[in-house]
Amino acid sequence: MPQFSYKARRRTGEVVQGVLDVPDRPTALVQIERLGLFPVAVEGVKGSAAAAAAAAGRPAGTKINLASMLPPALRESLTQKRKPKLQELATFTQQLANLLNSGMPLTVALHSMTHLESKGISAEVSQQLRQEVMEGRSLSDAMSKQPVVFNDLYVNMVRAGESSGALVDVLRRMASHFQQFAELQGKVASAMIYPILVCCVGMGLVLFFIYFMLPHFVEMFNGFNVELPLPTRILIRVSYVLTHLWWLLILILVMLAIFFRRFQNTEGGRRKLDQLKMNLPIVGKVVRVSLFAQFSRTLSTLLQNGVPVLTALKISEQVMPNRLLREAIAKTREAVTDGKTIAQPLAQSKLFPQLMVDLVKIGEDTGDVPGALANLAETYEGELQISLRIMMNLIEPLLIVVMAVGVGFLLLSVLLPMFKLISNISAAG
Repeated sequence: MPQFSYKARRRTGEVVQGVLDVPDRPTALVQIERLGLFPVAVEGVKGSAAAAAAAAGRPAGTKINLASMLPPALRESLTQKRKPKLQELATFTQQLANLLNSGMPLTVALHSMTHLESKGISAEVSQQLRQEVMEGRSLSDAMSKQPVVFNDLYVNMVRAGESSGALVDVLRRMASHFQQFAELQGKVASAMIYPILVCCVGMGLVLFFIYFMLPHFVEMFNGFNVELPLPTRILIRVSYVLTHLWWLLILILVMLAIFFRRFQNTEGGRRKLDQLKMNLPIVGKVVRVSLFAQFSRTLSTLLQNGVPVLTALKISEQVMPNRLLREAIAKTREAVTDGKTIAQPLAQSKLFPQLMVDLVKIGEDTGDVPGALANLAETYEGELQISLRIMMNLIEPLLIVVMAVGVGFLLLSVLLPMFKLISNISAAG
């Protein structure tokens, strides 16, 4: 019978090594997990052909799984069509943590995940993870082969949990991390629903009036040969463009969209757009606070789970959506590599607020940078909620003013010629 040497960790983090007499690698993994260990590496002892075949992840004489021979990118695209939402990733992570915390071996837990309802992450993802783990790979290595589902942040945190023997705790922290960001995204989206709805309704009413009501008024005024005032003439020109030259408007919009897309795809274009978002009135503060909260929460979560500071900064840089902050974090990572603290380059970038710089410096002095960043994240998440409420309180009256001006212009364009017509009739009589 083939022999397999293994290296595993206890829940306390202690490394254990040994040799098992089992027919294949999946059986070896099951045996290791039954011992209450987390497998790190499992290798077949060289010798017989059966051991070589088993080391490859299959007993001698079995058929090869053709799907496992596909390129990782193609195999991933067949199993996962889109990037999961944060809420979906939080649910998946929490379910896996609960199964492992109940004492279930990793391969059994992954098998159970294929039967649990986890919207957004297909059962094939869990099946592929289980297959990779049964072939002797770690969970983090298996997840790294599906980058659409599990990004660098996720993979590195799982790897840190495997190394420390605290995978369940890490998964629970990640689930909480994704849940918090999902709630923030939901609040921002909810805050934008009302303005978008009001704008859509207003535009619909204006178009209805221009297409269906205005032609009747114009026909009536032309019949009385009345000289139309300036607001009415402007409205008639707008109506003519929308009804007869709509194809030209669509062409212009398409050209502008193409130009904007190309501009956005350039390095300078992305930087200018990201800078514009941060400097916009009213909305800019919400964008800045959201970015600071995301950076603080991500870096804190990584450091709390044992990820090295340089790796944590690199991952935080990669997940930031703003180009300016990504460049500032990259310079911070270079400065830390040269032996400087985190607070110094953050202050030199002139992008991060003084509160963040001061608290990070205090965390470095006390040796608790993750705790300082966690406090910062909570501070900015609370400030984000306040900024969202302020933004909504400002946008609502602004929308009312804009709608009032638009409706007033329409009424003025219709009523002025009617008053003039009535005046002419009275004068003639």
